[in-house]
Amino acid sequence: MPLPLAASAPTLLVRKEAFERVGLTRAGIDRALTLTDEEFRVEGPLIAIGPIYDDAALSALLAELETLGLAYFDDFFEMSGNWPAWLTVFAKSAG
Repeated sequence: MPLPLAASAPTLLVRKEAFERVGLTRAGIDRALTLTDEEFRVEGPLIAIGPIYDDAALSALLAELETLGLAYFDDFFEMSGNWPAWLTVFAKSAG
């Protein structure tokens, strides 16, 4: 099922396989971003983290993902949340 993305702030999309490959955990992401249950969603091979309102925490997390060896675009992607509220955007893994 496609995951709705917020127009109000960025959402980080991560391939579940990549997330698990480098040993990331929900608890670690929660510590970095202080998420609610609705802000960490898993649907099949896709993890949606957000909306993320703390720009500094998001930047630090993106840097950490790259330090762990994940590749931007291939393993994770930041959807800006920069679209009008009247538009609904959904994400779903292609594979």
